[in-house]
Parts: sequence; C-alpha cells; structure tokens
Amino acid sequence: MQYSTELEATINDMVQKGRGVLAVDESSPTIAKRFKAIDVASTEESRRAWRSLLVNTPGLGEYISGIILFEETMNQEAGDDRTIPDAAWSQRIVPGIKVDKGKIPLALSPGDLITQGLDGLADRLRTYKQQGARFAKWREVYAIDKHVPSQHGIEANAEMLARYAAVCQAEGLVPIVEPEVLMDGDHDIDRHAEVTEAVQRAVFDALSRHHVSLELMILKPNMVLPGKDCRRAEPDEVAAATLRILKRTVPAAVPSINFLSGGQGPEEATVNLNAINQSAPDSPWRLTISYGRALQQTALHAWSGKTENVAAAQHALLKRARLNHLAMLGEYQMAMEDD
Repeated sequence: MQYSTELEATINDMVQKGRGVLAVDESSPTIAKRFKAIDVASTEESRRAWRSLLVNTPGLGEYISGIILFEETMNQEAGDDRTIPDAAWSQRIVPGIKVDKGKIPLALSPGDLITQGLDGLADRLRTYKQQGARFAKWREVYAIDKHVPSQHGIEANAEMLARYAAVCQAEGLVPIVEPEVLMDGDHDIDRHAEVTEAVQRAVFDALSRHHVSLELMILKPNMVLPGKDCRRAEPDEVAAATLRILKRTVPAAVPSINFLSGGQGPEEATVNLNAINQSAPDSPWRLTISYGRALQQTALHAWSGKTENVAAAQHALLKRARLNHLAMLGEYQMAMEDD
C-alpha cells in the first residue's frame, strides 16, 4: 500500500493506552440544537469559539489522542493565529474529519437508511489532508423496528462503509468505521445484540472484499444496550453483551475499538466503558472512546456562550476526559464524579 508508513504513524499516534477520541463533528443542524439548549445562536463565530475552546483546553492531550472535526472547522482559527487542527496537534491530538454527507432513506427498502458522500470523496480527502487531517470518519445508521434493519439494508450499509474505508487508505488517511445501531425504541438488549452482531459481521465481510487493511483502521461501534423505551441495563450486563458480540465479529487485527456514546449520558457512558474494560483486561483491542456529547455536554453548559466561562468549561471537559481515561484503564469509580 502506497501510504502504509503514513497510516501506521497515525495509528501509533491515536491508539495509545488511556487515550481516546473526542468527536466535535456535529453537523450544522445538530450543533444548532445543542446551542439552543444553552440559549446561544449557532453562527460561524459561535461554533468557532466553542470548538477552539475545546482544542485549547490545557492538558487535554493527556487523555485525548484524536479529534473528529466538521468541514467548516478545518480552516478556522483557534484564536492564536493557528488553525484548530494545528492547535489540536500542538497537544499531540491527531486531527481528523467527518466525511459522510448524512443519511437518507434507502430506496425500495422501507425503514432502512443509507449514508451519502462517496462521490468525489478522494478529491475531498486530498484537500482535508492538506488542511491537516490524518484520519476520517463515516457513520452508517441502523434503526431497530419489527422489520428493520433488513438484510438488504445491512448489506448496503456495509458496502458503503467498506468503499469509504478503502478510499481513505488509498489516500493515506486512517478510516474510522462507524456502524451505529440506534438505541431508539423499546427493543430489549437481546434484540440490540442480535442486530449489532449481524451488522458487524456484514461490515467485516465487506471490508475484506474491498481489501481494507484491518491493522490500519479503527472501529467505532455502539455498545449493546436495551432500547431507550425499554429499561436501563446495569453496567455488568452491558459489558457482557457488548464483549460477547465483539468477540464473535471483530478480528483481533483491528487495533482499537472506540465506542460511541449513542445517546448515553456522560456518567452512564463512562461507567459502562469502565465495566467493559474491567471485564476484558486481556482484550486484543484497545477498548476506548470516540465520544461527542458524552464528553462535551457538561462543558457546553458551563460555557453557555460566555467568554468569562471559558476556564470553567475547559475544567469540565478535562474532568470528563480524565474520568473516561480512568474508565479505559478499568479504574473509574462513581465517587470520582464528586471530586
């Protein structure tokens, strides 16, 4: 592979004990909703101010090894004549970029979704790479209902993820592969496990067909959980169900599994990650994070759009990152929330 040395260097910089990925790649509609909750208008400047606050948090690089950015952020300044990607890398946080173009209904497959964005992807990746990106992320989404996801939907989404990953590696960017089985619904944990297993089997079959090097990619899956309208599972149950599916579907060649938080609250996402790591001390993969809202939420509310709150917001972010660092080591305790 032309860029194998480059890809290996990125993996080495991102896959490290006790460090994870911060997702700051919210689309414009999503970040507008987050800002509305704190009564802040979503403008180019307010988004720049928020995202530069995050990358300028002193000490963040101790716990965070990568950051997923949104397209508009790549050229924005971090407030000190550096771009936001440059500010991230100054803390040894590898900059990356979300490259999918969002989900639409899958034609002739009611209830299934598919993600757009393959057209022109190689050209876009070259531009992002020039702007400092060293990895990319693509998300496919699977809703659970009586008849979905269908086998056709599962296979179509797997094909998209594999094609994206192959283009990334061909252009010298590490692909984060994100198949998210949603928590929305009243399904039980067994149904979530069943769908997650089918999805991940299809994804790795497709990655193999497209000659994607597993050693040079990162998997960003959901944890296995009951639906939001079913019940809340105990951490040990989440850990057991999640690890059972991972062991059945994810080859040991994959260097890192960076869980998405997927609608879990900040504390819930941390305690479940801790239980997973305590249950798998000899895992062949790093079991870490690629959290968005679960890392940002407390900091966002502390900030509330006010310059005088920047230090408090950075403190809140650093605390959340440190607690997840401890969860990656299986050393987190709920009492630490009050420290």
